Amino acid sequence: MYLSAIKEKSETYGTTNLSDIELLSILVGKNVVEIFNNHNIYSMDQLIGLSDLDLLKISSSKAICHKVKSFVELYKRKLKYEDNKLKISSPNEIYDNNRDMVLLNQEVFRLVCLDTKNRVIYKEDLFKGTLNSSIVHPREIFKQAINKNSASIVVIHNHPSGDSAPSNEDINITHRIYECGKIIGISVLDHIIIGKNNYCSLKERGIIN
Repeated sequence: MYLSAIKEKSETYGTTNLSDIELLSILVGKNVVEIFNNHNIYSMDQLIGLSDLDLLKISSSKAICHKVKSFVELYKRKLKYEDNKLKISSPNEIYDNNRDMVLLNQEVFRLVCLDTKNRVIYKEDLFKGTLNSSIVHPREIFKQAINKNSASIVVIHNHPSGDSAPSNEDINITHRIYECGKIIGISVLDHIIIGKNNYCSLKERGIIN
């Protein structure tokens, strides 16, 4: 489909009937549908999981890559804006609101800060790479939590393997964070591990009281 055809579709049926990649084509000013479809990429959730190197493999045009990254960044900021209105009441809600982590190709440790009514006030990816106790340090977690005047926090990380079952290292890290939270006075409500289309709540497992 040429860019002119995508624009015509938009004018006829409205932008709500365009796919994520078709919308991206209009913003980029070039038809990227075929480029991304050739790599089995059809949605924003998949775009979020792409690294800079992945983008350059898909398109050698740095201009296109820059525009795609800007589009993705705008989308992420929109999600953060919506997060600030979200009230957390269950592990499933946490999972649904952080499904972008499913497609990440490396481990990422995310902090979610909540107010006294369990509303999200801040979210940040603190650590990336192979996560262990030497990398995931409670000091950095609670530094951010204190700066944001958090009443409580939820921590999340993904398993790129797709298996959400906690490792012994995951359990040890959770215990350290939980105990530090008790000392500091900021409750650790849960640690969610995200796999492929599934998740594990360490609170539901009884690892967090």
